[in-house]
Amino acid sequence: MLDLQKTSYTKFFRFNLRAQCILLLVCMVCSSPPEDPVKCSSQMSNCTITNSYGAFPDRTICRAAEVIYPTTEKELLAAVAKATMNKTKVKVVTKYSHSIPKLVCPDGEDGLLISTRYLNRTIEVNAPAMTITVESGITLKELIEQAANAGLALPYTPYWWGLTIGGLLGTGAHGSTLWGTGSAVHDYVVGIRIVTPAMPNEGYAKVRSLDNNSQPDMDAAKVSLGVLGVISQITLKLQPLFKRSMRYSAKDDSDLGGQVTIFGQQHEFADISWYPSQHKAVYRIDDRVPSNVSGSGVNDFIGFRSTLSVALALIRSSEESQESTSNANGKCINAKLTASTLMSTGFGYSNNGVVFIGYPIVGYQNRLQASGSCLDSFRDGHITACPWDPRVKGEFFHQTTISIGLSNVKYFIEDVQKLRDIEPKAFCGVELYNGILMRYVKASSAYLGKQEDGVDFDITYYRSKNPMTPRLYEDIIEELEQIALFKYGGLPHWGKNRNIAFDGVIKKYERARDFLKVKQKYDPMRLFSSEWTDQVLGVKGNVNIVKDGCALEGLCICSEDTHCAPDKGYVCRPGQVYKDARVCTRLDFHRKL
Repeated sequence: MLDLQKTSYTKFFRFNLRAQCILLLVCMVCSSPPEDPVKCSSQMSNCTITNSYGAFPDRTICRAAEVIYPTTEKELLAAVAKATMNKTKVKVVTKYSHSIPKLVCPDGEDGLLISTRYLNRTIEVNAPAMTITVESGITLKELIEQAANAGLALPYTPYWWGLTIGGLLGTGAHGSTLWGTGSAVHDYVVGIRIVTPAMPNEGYAKVRSLDNNSQPDMDAAKVSLGVLGVISQITLKLQPLFKRSMRYSAKDDSDLGGQVTIFGQQHEFADISWYPSQHKAVYRIDDRVPSNVSGSGVNDFIGFRSTLSVALALIRSSEESQESTSNANGKCINAKLTASTLMSTGFGYSNNGVVFIGYPIVGYQNRLQASGSCLDSFRDGHITACPWDPRVKGEFFHQTTISIGLSNVKYFIEDVQKLRDIEPKAFCGVELYNGILMRYVKASSAYLGKQEDGVDFDITYYRSKNPMTPRLYEDIIEELEQIALFKYGGLPHWGKNRNIAFDGVIKKYERARDFLKVKQKYDPMRLFSSEWTDQVLGVKGNVNIVKDGCALEGLCICSEDTHCAPDKGYVCRPGQVYKDARVCTRLDFHRKL
C-alpha cells in the first residue's frame, strides 16, 4: 500500500509540473502590475515601505512618517532642503523596489521617503556624442527603448528590465561580459546630478553635478547604496545599435571549473546556467554579428512572464508539500522537467517575436538584452501576476548572489561539486529556479564596485513563509554560501543576499575609506544613513541578529543548536567540505556527524 501511495504521489507531481510548464508558456498576455512599495494610511503620511517580494531578510516592517513624489529636480531639491532643515532621516525608494536588503528603510517612524516614481523622463539623447541623459526613476526598459529610437544601445545590462537606472547604480547591478569596460551599468556613466544636504546659506540642499573629471566623488556616487543623497539625473555613454546571435549549448559539468574562464574570454555576452544535480551546464554562446545578418529575435524569458495566479499557487503548494514531507525525489523530478522544458522552448526567446523555431536567435540588442513582460499590463484583479508578486500565492525565495575572483573560480566550482557529490539531491531545489546563473563581471573604478574580474554566482532557492521553519538540505546551501563568502572572499551583490553576506563586507573594499570620506562630505548630518547601512559600511555595529532560529533565515551563522531548529531535528554542525563553516544540519535525514 505504501509503495502504491508513493507511485501515485510521484505521478501527481509529474502531472502538476507538466501543467505548470504549459501554464508558464501560455500565460504571457496580461498581468496585474506591481503595487507601489509604499503604503500610507493617510494620503502620504504614516507609511510603510517594503520591496517587490513583500519582505526584507529579517522581515522588518519599515515605517516612515511621510512619502514625497517629486516630479522635477526643483521639487526634489525642496524635499531634501526641508528634510535637512528639520534634521529628518531620508531614504530613496524606486518604482518597484527590487532590492532585497533594507536599503530603503529609514530609521524609526519619523523618517521621510522620497520616491523617484515620477522622475522618469528622458532629458536628452545626443546621437553624435552617443550619450543619453535620463532622470533616475526611468526604468531600464524605457532607457533601452529611448536609446534604440536614436539608433543607440547600452551594451551590457541586467536581464530584468523592471529596475530603475538609479536603483541599478545604487546596487552595482550588471549584465555579463569580460570584454571592454565590463558588464556593470555604472561603468558606462559619464555624468551624475545628485541632490545632497547643504548648509543654511546654500538653501539646505544643493545639486552636485559630477562627471569623469569629478574624482573622487564620481567613483563614490557610481555605487552609492543611496547614502550620499538622491540621484536626479544620469548620463550614460552608449554604442551604435547592434545585432547579436546567440544559442544555448548543454554540456556535462565535469570540466566546468576549467572551462569557465576560457568561455568568458571567447564570447562577448557569455553566461552559464549550472544544474549541479543533473551534472549539466548550459553555455550561452552569444556574440555581436553584422547588422545585415537576418533575424528579428525577441527575449521574453519565461520566468519574467505573466502567470495565472492559480498556476503560481499550484507551483508554490507543490514545493511547500515537498518541503514539509522531505520529498527530495519530487523536487528532482520537477527540476529535470523544468530544465528540459526551458531548453526545448529556448528559455522564452523567439526567432521572430512570436515563436521559437531553433538556434541561433539573431536580433537587435534592444530586443535581446533584457525582458519583463509581466510589467506590461493592466489591472485584472490579480488573475495573472509576476511570479513573485506578494499579493498572490507565488514564489517566495532567498537569493544568494556572490562574485568570486577569476583566480579562485575553478576551486570554488570544485568545492561545490564536492558538496554535490555528497548529496546530489540537495541542489534540485536550486534547479527549480533555473539553476545557478553564472555571469561575468570586471573590476571597476567605483569604490563599492567589483574589486577584481570574476564570476557572479546567482542562486535562488525556497524560503518558507514561517521564519522558524528549516529548509530541506538547509546545511548544503548554507555551506555553499559560507564557502563563497569566507573561504574565497566573495563579494555579495548589494541588491540581493541574506544578512550574513554583509557581515564585515566593507573590509573587502580597498577604497572603502575613500567612499566614507565622500559620504561625510555629502551628508555630514548622516540624514541618508540608517542603522542597517551603518552596520554594512562598518560605521557602527554589524548585521548579525542573534536569536533562536536566526541561522534559518541567514540572520546569523549558527554557533549553538538553538540558532537552528533543534525541535525539528536541525542542529548546528561543521561543514563537510569547508570545515570552518557552521550550518544547520538535520542529523536524522541524510547524514550523521
